Amino acid sequence: MYSVILCGGSGTRLWPLSRKNYPKQFLNLYSDKSLLQETFLRMAKILPTKNILLVSNEKNFFNVYNQIKEICDDFSKEQVLVEPESLNTAPAIAYAMKYLNDELKTKKDAPVIFLPADHHIGKKADYQKLVKKAFRQIGDNIGTIGITPTKPETGYGYIKKSRALNGFFKVDEFKEKPDKKTAQKYLKSGKYVWNSGMYLFNYRTFLAETQKYAPEIASLMGKKMPEFLKSFKKLPSISIDYALSEKSDKVVVFEGDFGWSDIGSFDSLADILASKKDRDGRHVKIDSNNTFIHSETDKLIATIGVEDLIIVENNDSILIQKRGESERVKEVVAFLKEKKLKEIDNNVIVHRPWGKYEVLIDGKHHTVRKLTIYPGESLNLQLHNKRVEHWIVIKGTAMVLRGKEKLFLNSNESIFIPKKTKHQLGNLGKVNLEIIEVQTGDYLGDDDIINP
Repeated sequence: MYSVILCGGSGTRLWPLSRKNYPKQFLNLYSDKSLLQETFLRMAKILPTKNILLVSNEKNFFNVYNQIKEICDDFSKEQVLVEPESLNTAPAIAYAMKYLNDELKTKKDAPVIFLPADHHIGKKADYQKLVKKAFRQIGDNIGTIGITPTKPETGYGYIKKSRALNGFFKVDEFKEKPDKKTAQKYLKSGKYVWNSGMYLFNYRTFLAETQKYAPEIASLMGKKMPEFLKSFKKLPSISIDYALSEKSDKVVVFEGDFGWSDIGSFDSLADILASKKDRDGRHVKIDSNNTFIHSETDKLIATIGVEDLIIVENNDSILIQKRGESERVKEVVAFLKEKKLKEIDNNVIVHRPWGKYEVLIDGKHHTVRKLTIYPGESLNLQLHNKRVEHWIVIKGTAMVLRGKEKLFLNSNESIFIPKKTKHQLGNLGKVNLEIIEVQTGDYLGDDDIINP
């Protein structure tokens, strides 16, 4: 048994919390773990961690690796597959299946479950029980996990159940996101479940069904891995639903009710967090009803005489919307994209392979940043022609190269880096290294970072 976590996502539906370069799967929204970490830990209760792979794009490779390494000491970089091109779920799944077959030499009838990285599961034990059952019973079918609907939801696709078999249902058909009236009809009939986007099948079945319904994918899977990767970007950008599941007669659905949400909007996030009584400690609500407030920076936020609002504060942006209007966040994102505003890509916390930095002050001739360098990581050797830097250690031990010097700085110690001086900062310790960096000069642009 294997699991593949699909780590795609554009980071638009939960703006300003998620960004293009840091989509929602990397956010801590309802616990002290990110959505990606929660997904991995759920599967680690079912499978050995070495049997869990993740598919990512190149930009997010280190975000994926660093977050999983944080919760799993024996996690290997080889468990993160980097797509040559971000297409859609069908090509991503094909890559993972080929890697399992060609590189790991898994059995062709070994079941593999494919999971989105960014879903919420409220009842973990019930979910894990259903997944174990699906692993046992899937055989040579294409399986999906269907969610028992609890309301006439218009934001999800639906699956119509056919006859009941041994613990699951044959699938009659897939339905696109319905309007309210149709969703009410689906709910009343009892014949429909929500489409969660989770799939389960083995290599043999996947190859046979792609040969029938997605021949471009099947043909490329027959090539050697180097040729597969070289020609990967020529594959159609198509979801697994359109490529296989809506066409195959081998699709079955395992129905479950385990507190699932795809957290596709701030309205759904508000529903999930409604039960957390302690989350309003920094929010003052006077004559304010049905108001959801989320602050990433723990700011004190007060509302007076308002109702039916969602207020989301991040370190560089604030969103205020009417409840039920979350779908329109995409209009804000479209505006940011059109105007080429920087807030669409990154916020003031920027993640890098070596760690992350947070911009505390961003002036014309001075910038103050907080750097966090992960254990065993270091920044590239570099120099600057137009600025000087001051580093102050606030946690951990820093290894510093300055010119021909090699120095070690502990907490509360500092160092000055002159212009035109080669320098490097590293963390040889076992805990995160935290540094306050002050840059001053006539020009502070990134193009003054020179790698000698």
